[in-house]
Amino acid sequence: MSRFPSSVSSRPVRGLIFDVDGVLANTEPICARAASAMFRERYAADVPELEFEAYVGTGPPLYLGGPAREHGLDIDIEQAWADCANRFLALLDNGPDIAFPGTHAFLNEAFGRSEWALGLATSTPEHKSRKTLRAAGVDPDVFAAYVHGDAVARHKPDPEIYLAAAAALELAPGQCVVIEDAINGIRAAKGAGMRCVAVTNSFTRDRLSEADHVVDHVGEITWELLHALSSNGGT
Repeated sequence: MSRFPSSVSSRPVRGLIFDVDGVLANTEPICARAASAMFRERYAADVPELEFEAYVGTGPPLYLGGPAREHGLDIDIEQAWADCANRFLALLDNGPDIAFPGTHAFLNEAFGRSEWALGLATSTPEHKSRKTLRAAGVDPDVFAAYVHGDAVARHKPDPEIYLAAAAALELAPGQCVVIEDAINGIRAAKGAGMRCVAVTNSFTRDRLSEADHVVDHVGEITWELLHALSSNGGT
């Protein structure tokens, strides 16, 4: 049972697209913990959790492959990611509600605004992202578009995932605003021709300067700001 009402369907003229990890759900520390443990136990390599920060939002090949190359490791990405996913899900199952403060209130208000079509765009594979959303109390089925890592060939910072989300919403990229937490995610949104609001959940404000606007959390985002960004983005 979703804790949010269904969105109103009346020809929305704007799209609001959310990343998941680091925006709606506080999963980045869990991902890093799982990946570091995987490298330690599978490859006898000490890869500190902080080293995964540069690859946040990029998808499995870079998230694991980048640190592996830096440590001179030749890893099987598919097997390593499956191991990480199992560790992540075990940590997730034993953890508290992982929604960021203000997430539920913001989404509840967003679902009631008929001029906006809402979408999700996450580099995380479908099974893992659905469990993440469930742990955060967010039902993906109430969004008009849900594009996950299994549905795209190229991951952020490539713009493919955001272009796919806009297409699923039947909107032009310039009509969409993206909510992101990661540098690569911002680059993906901008590469897609979209405006982007960044939240400082994963990176400090100064490192998110490529975004059009930066806030500390979703509760600071105003509809006046979103309207201005989507209008200036063009159609």
